[in-house]
Amino acid sequence: MESVHHIQGRDLLESDIAAIRCLIAANPAWHRTRLSVELARAWNWRSAAGQLQDMAARSLLLKLERRGWIVLPSRRGVHHPWRASTRQAVVPAAAPIAGPLTGLLPLRVETVSPGHPDRTTFSRYLSQHHYLGYRGAVGESLAYLVRDCQGRDLACVLFGAAAWRTKPRDAWIGWDDDTRARGLSLVANNQRFLILPWVQVAHLASHILGRIARRLPNDWQTQYGHPVHLLETFVDRERFKGTCYRAANWTCVGQTQGRSRQDRARKLRVPIKDIYLYALSSRCREQLCHVQGPTRA
Repeated sequence: MESVHHIQGRDLLESDIAAIRCLIAANPAWHRTRLSVELARAWNWRSAAGQLQDMAARSLLLKLERRGWIVLPSRRGVHHPWRASTRQAVVPAAAPIAGPLTGLLPLRVETVSPGHPDRTTFSRYLSQHHYLGYRGAVGESLAYLVRDCQGRDLACVLFGAAAWRTKPRDAWIGWDDDTRARGLSLVANNQRFLILPWVQVAHLASHILGRIARRLPNDWQTQYGHPVHLLETFVDRERFKGTCYRAANWTCVGQTQGRSRQDRARKLRVPIKDIYLYALSSRCREQLCHVQGPTRA
């Protein structure tokens, strides 16, 4: 009987891994991007909206290589024009924005998808002013640029794929491994939240979180063809208190263990983060625990 390996939400047989080796061997001129695309096509690996999941396939290939089960072609030097422009052009600081929140209302919250005229500005803001930096989003994501009633830039907010596994969140939902694999695409992670450094307005951050939480489910459904029922984020306890999330009615359900997912030897310590969740409906747990269909890539 073949061994089964559960990797990135898929059950892989030894024959599946052997088929990947054959694909690589039969096409020595293919680079990693081509391999990822062809693997996704061969497995019909698509999102709920029908988009080819080549980035998920790339991640799977990298995991197999790290385990020593396949050997991928050498990496190519890749030029990303938007990254180059992000490094070369620094967005200058604007005039300070202060005063009461009411003076900025109504806010203008706009999605800036790849190709949008403001996407480069959004990327530069995060790259230059967010403590984690920014190298682009992978997979399903929504980027929001927030402006005040005068059109002045205030904040950048990015939601993307949820963390694969985190015990406090999974316990709060009531997930086991199989149910999590089916329902993970219905959770979105607030990966970046930046109030621009020259903006000093009390209660602005929690107001933005509330505005986006109300519109994100419809935006996600429109963009990707499937719903989102829960939002999550991880707050670095050494840097932030999570005040704006609590004020926006997010719930702290626990902390991370202070380990990196890349640290297989469990020797590297990373900052402990508080895990906050925001249910988008009163039936959130039920919706996430009774998911039908294939597991998430």
